Amino acid sequence: MRLLTQTKKRPTALMVYAGLALGVSAVSSAAVLIRLADAPALTIAAYRLVLASIVVVPIGLATDWSALCSLTLKQWGLAAVSAACLAAHFAFWITSLEHTSVASSVIIVTSNPILVAIGSRLILRERSSPAVVLGIGMALFGGLVITVGDWDLGDRRLYGDFLAFLGAAAVAGYYIAGRSLRERLSLFGYITPVYGGAAIILLVVVFVTDTSMTGFSLETYGYLAFIGLVPQLVGHSSLNWSLGYLPATLVSTAVMAEPIGATLLAWAILDETPPVATVAGGALVLLGVYIALRKR
Repeated sequence: MRLLTQTKKRPTALMVYAGLALGVSAVSSAAVLIRLADAPALTIAAYRLVLASIVVVPIGLATDWSALCSLTLKQWGLAAVSAACLAAHFAFWITSLEHTSVASSVIIVTSNPILVAIGSRLILRERSSPAVVLGIGMALFGGLVITVGDWDLGDRRLYGDFLAFLGAAAVAGYYIAGRSLRERLSLFGYITPVYGGAAIILLVVVFVTDTSMTGFSLETYGYLAFIGLVPQLVGHSSLNWSLGYLPATLVSTAVMAEPIGATLLAWAILDETPPVATVAGGALVLLGVYIALRKR
């Protein structure tokens, strides 16, 4: 990524921010597309990673083959952990959308920067500033508000909120495990073993649980294709591209807008109005994440 930045003409600021906006907009469509796809959660997760891997893996092998071959056993272990966490993230989060609202699910799962900060403190021994501690406290309180608000809507909503939290914890593990690998490998070199490994893990889980991968309507196959292409390839690729020109803090803060886009799309397409507690708790979660990240 750095080499590309040095050898090619740097894009204008407008192009960079347009790419960032495209990435956030694309990932915001994921929850609604998942709801529209009439398929099991594990099937949707598997299709998402398999379709992305079909595009990513050949590029990564062609551009970073020597770097991948030079990885140590420990580094391959980190790649395996990162892939397992990514697979768990999609499995938990997509399943959560079967039980709770789009707003609650997306707000909770995008609070993962708070969990990354906690994990970095406990695992990597990175010190947390007072702003990070304050942000963590606000985000946790916001999550509590969402949970209390969903309490009256039944155990199913609470179960969905819990699955979304597990999805946030899994993606936090994905970020922490892959940190050192991302510094060593290019973008495609890194996501090749991670996306490919996550796809294989999900396919194994689908086989073991006897979850169907076929027999759906043409409309559902269309939604599955869109999930793999729009949120995953266009969305995540645009965000990762913008990381080459913008600070990671700015990009991760911009992703906090995903719950807003997802909630508005769910309101317009699924006629799913978010409860007051979800809106209030979500505002606290997003504000807490912003406070924790704004100076990092």
